[in-house]
Amino acid sequence: MSMNEVEIVLYGAETLCPSCINLPSSKETFEWLEAAIARKFPDQPFKMSYVDIYQPLGDREKVIFAKRVIEEDMFYPVVVIKEKIVGEGNPRLKTIFAELEKYGYKAI
Repeated sequence: MSMNEVEIVLYGAETLCPSCINLPSSKETFEWLEAAIARKFPDQPFKMSYVDIYQPLGDREKVIFAKRVIEEDMFYPVVVIKEKIVGEGNPRLKTIFAELEKYGYKAI
């Protein structure tokens, strides 16, 4: 069975969100998440993208969602898989892993 590579997008910023004191930065969360997914689903392709909510780059959907994070005062980093928010502020691996498994990822 071949599977499509799923993109995990993390929306964050250099500065911590005001409600996220003592949590890791968005970049640290991105690196931690990427490593955790690679360990949980070895040899299964996935793509991690980081979007700075204050200087969003990328396709139109990413730019629009980055603005939404600010306008709706979401706790960031916000983790999105296939347009579904799977983590806000302090993302939980269990939730993210469960979402990936819906797309055919198999935990080792």
